[in-house]
Amino acid sequence: MDSRRKKLTKQLSIRVEELWEGVSSLPLPEEEKLNACFDKIPVSLFPPTEHGQVIEVSSDTSLDEAIHTLAKNRILSAPVRDVDAPEDASWMDKYLGVIEFAGIVHWVLHQAEVSSAGGRSGPAAVSAVEGNFFEELTSSDLYKNTKVKDIAGSFRWAPFIPIQNSDSLLTLLLLLSKYRIKSLPVVESGEGRIENFITQSAVIHMLSECSGFPWFESLGTKSLAETGLPKMKPQKLIKVEEDQPVLEAFQLMRKKGVGGVPVVAKGGSQIVGNISMRDVQFLLVVPEIYKMCRVLTVKDFLEVTRNHLMKTLEDKDVPLLSHIITCSQHEATMDVILKLDKHNIHRVYVVDEEGNVEGVVTMRDLLSKFVKEPLDYFGEFFLGWAPSTPSPH
Repeated sequence: MDSRRKKLTKQLSIRVEELWEGVSSLPLPEEEKLNACFDKIPVSLFPPTEHGQVIEVSSDTSLDEAIHTLAKNRILSAPVRDVDAPEDASWMDKYLGVIEFAGIVHWVLHQAEVSSAGGRSGPAAVSAVEGNFFEELTSSDLYKNTKVKDIAGSFRWAPFIPIQNSDSLLTLLLLLSKYRIKSLPVVESGEGRIENFITQSAVIHMLSECSGFPWFESLGTKSLAETGLPKMKPQKLIKVEEDQPVLEAFQLMRKKGVGGVPVVAKGGSQIVGNISMRDVQFLLVVPEIYKMCRVLTVKDFLEVTRNHLMKTLEDKDVPLLSHIITCSQHEATMDVILKLDKHNIHRVYVVDEEGNVEGVVTMRDLLSKFVKEPLDYFGEFFLGWAPSTPSPH
């Protein structure tokens, strides 16, 4: 992190601490005390993006170029700018939405189904796809000519829900923790540009820099179990076995609306790895490394991808090269936040003493513990463009 971002992050932490000192002795639940602090801090104080500017994708960008842009910048989503909008248009007319890797996975799975041998469709088609499918797909005219705007109507498309610099940090945290929103563009009324793009990961990083401040440790020192995490019962946890076809794993994530799943040993619950929606980038950016796999299993995918990354990356700090990141339900909340930030991951799996996976804790789960939504806080904010009810995940 550059010195300016680090300085701004520290200033933000100090500002929360100053406000905390004024409410810490009040006879209120900790969440309401933090609400009062966050409500007095404008979004304008939040540090800028890691890149120094917001990475955008044009609506006429090919899907291939969009994937490479996301992968190169190590981001999971980007706002889509309408190239047909006038230069002086406001943000409302200039941006179509936000493209995410999840939406791209939908498109890939659809192509796998329609191109499968034997005329099969659905899960059977996905399971039959061989490793060379990805090389054939990425060299096809369909893949090269499909534009970002072309997948907007048929596949998952994240809404463009902006906030303004004058909005409060409370609004920001509630949107990222209580609803199916992973990133928020920051705009100014009447202006046509995005001034900041704040993600769940950026907020987790901000919290990790607050270690040592009393306001953070008031909650951070509690164990996951004490905060009610993980929420999901072990028998409800979505997981895949290592010998399953990898596209079947992506299909399961799409069907269940989750961003990642643990990989377990065949016939058991021992965690041996993890796979997430963002990993589809490797199938599309370097498809030739999978062509020798007759049916590409999750285990094949993880092994081949790790070997490729070890040979080609100078910076080894990527999730797929990390050891399996787990925790126990007795770990302190702040230690789990630090793990997420250090390893640049969006979830950590909870295991028992034998290494059997029994739950998952996501960034959204952790953020939700720092704020509580006041009654009717958003009013008509979501009408017409966002989910009307909170999502549990």
